[in-house]
Amino acid sequence: MIKILLIGLICFSGSMIFAQEGNIKVIKDNRINALVAKQSKITPPDVKPHIDGFRVQLYFDSERGNINDARSRFISRFPKIDTYVDYNAPNFFLKVGDFRTRLEAEKVKAAITVEFPTSFIIKEDIFLPRLDKEDSFDN
Repeated sequence: MIKILLIGLICFSGSMIFAQEGNIKVIKDNRINALVAKQSKITPPDVKPHIDGFRVQLYFDSERGNINDARSRFISRFPKIDTYVDYNAPNFFLKVGDFRTRLEAEKVKAAITVEFPTSFIIKEDIFLPRLDKEDSFDN
């Protein structure tokens, strides 16, 4: 009896599987295609590799305007040294330089001690320092 039920069940379910036909229409927002395209896009690696180095932290404040004023004062004296502003709530931090050695950072810190007395050197991932013609070692 059980064999007959199993054979009947298999035949009935088999006919139901093959008997289904129809069309499916998918309605979706066009932004989904744009999002899928954006996520699947291959991005090139970072063009500025990072190395271990040093920066001088000049100033920190919760007001962005004060940071920009300090940044302007520094850039007027040292236009070739890059400046960076980081935000770590609730403060903005003004950091300068991409120094490979602590000695390079100490030279800049010594030059700015009068204007930025609370500056200090921090170890950080830096971008490769740029080489200008006057900085090169070729004669």
